[in-house]
Amino acid sequence: MKLALIGDPVEHSGSPRLHRAFLDEAEIDGSYVAIRVARGGGTTAILRLRSDGFIGCNVTYPLKEEAMRACEALTDEARRAEAVNTIFFGPKSLGTNTDGIGARTAIEALLDEPVALKRIGILGYGATARAILAELHDNDAYTFVWGRDARRRDAACRRFEAKPWPNANPPEIVLSTLPPDVTLPEGLVAQLRAADLVIDANYGSRTKLAQHLRRDVVPGDAMLEAQARASFDFWLAHLDRVSG
Repeated sequence: MKLALIGDPVEHSGSPRLHRAFLDEAEIDGSYVAIRVARGGGTTAILRLRSDGFIGCNVTYPLKEEAMRACEALTDEARRAEAVNTIFFGPKSLGTNTDGIGARTAIEALLDEPVALKRIGILGYGATARAILAELHDNDAYTFVWGRDARRRDAACRRFEAKPWPNANPPEIVLSTLPPDVTLPEGLVAQLRAADLVIDANYGSRTKLAQHLRRDVVPGDAMLEAQARASFDFWLAHLDRVSG
């Protein structure tokens, strides 16, 4: 069972370690490799992986929108996020997105309760943010979006019935999908320092967002593991259907 991750960069990724552990746990003879693919090369890389006998691949920044266009079929999760992070190479290249379920699972584990009726702020409006907003909407959370581009922010709000970031009474739970080296305006920083819970989709022992805010920030390790597990289960389920 040949699996891969494509994106740029990929050297830091924890996905190979997680998926090799999933393969061992399932007693499946397989491999998982990380392949650096620059922006613009997603479609070619996906076609090559399929022709080389790969069962599936994960897709990370900056290729998630490219991957969607390269797929012949999409799940509802991929269509709503307008991005793909997981592909199964069956009779057709089937794309899905597990970023949303990964984020929701991580938040619920931290809260020890469902996200329903929770006020959750999302920093960003890109591929990962859209997947998370869709999942939170489906699970009855109240969501708020922050971003510098008002047009893109408002489009995300309309699409997922969220609200723009409020000047007063900000959300108690915040999840950042912003780049690891982002610099935030001071007003937002003050609000984030007062939040009950701040999660960074970037992962590692100490994120730069934590240094910026000078407070504890939960790194995205749990999100990564949950979305990776969902991707692995997706591949197995569709492989069983094809084989059966």
